[in-house]
Amino acid sequence: MGNSALRAHVETAQKTGVFQLKDRGLTEFPSELQKLTSNLRTIDLSNNKIESLPPLLIGKFILLKSLSLNNNKLTALPEEICNLKKLETLSLNNNHLRELPSTFGQLSALKTLSLSGNQLGALPPQLCSLRHLDVVDLSKNQIRSIPDIVGELQAIELNLNQNQISQISVKISCCPRLKVLRLEENCLELSMLPQSILSDSQICLLAVEGNLFEIKKLRELEGYDKYMERFTATKKKFA
Repeated sequence: MGNSALRAHVETAQKTGVFQLKDRGLTEFPSELQKLTSNLRTIDLSNNKIESLPPLLIGKFILLKSLSLNNNKLTALPEEICNLKKLETLSLNNNHLRELPSTFGQLSALKTLSLSGNQLGALPPQLCSLRHLDVVDLSKNQIRSIPDIVGELQAIELNLNQNQISQISVKISCCPRLKVLRLEENCLELSMLPQSILSDSQICLLAVEGNLFEIKKLRELEGYDKYMERFTATKKKFA
């Protein structure tokens, strides 16, 4: 991609606060964005070949609300990304991330986090510090179990489809705002699904198709009627 084309994009972004450069075969984060650290609200560099983010630059976008780097080749995130105090949407689907920075819980404004199609081997505990988190997509990773700390997660929707989950902590029933739990195509036996999800949680949409049990067996569990009451009430609300 020519310098003049990039310059034109930078000039447009200066006026609009939006920098979008997708499908351009970029191998690195454009250093030209240094000029725009104080006015960009949206950066979308999806569908490129970016392998890393520049630590000294990425944390300086003080007004940034949305950052999308789907379908790149990121293997890690620099700690400096956690300086983006205004960031509300972070989309990093289909990269090669194995973990998140230890300070990830400092992204205090974050509402939507998409990490589908990465190489996470565990539910990142840092997510439980994010008080405004609404939607978390961790589908298509390599997560095997859900630990006790999940009970502190503030999310309304948690997508864990297509992982390798065989164990779930009963604490998942304690999530104060969790309404939608997606667990399709994992390795769950029915005996490993905490019954309190049905009887004593806020969850009103539980998606568990494609595990190691028949859905009709789920309907026989104690508490299923309570779950169906929540499910039906929610359905009516949105009808």
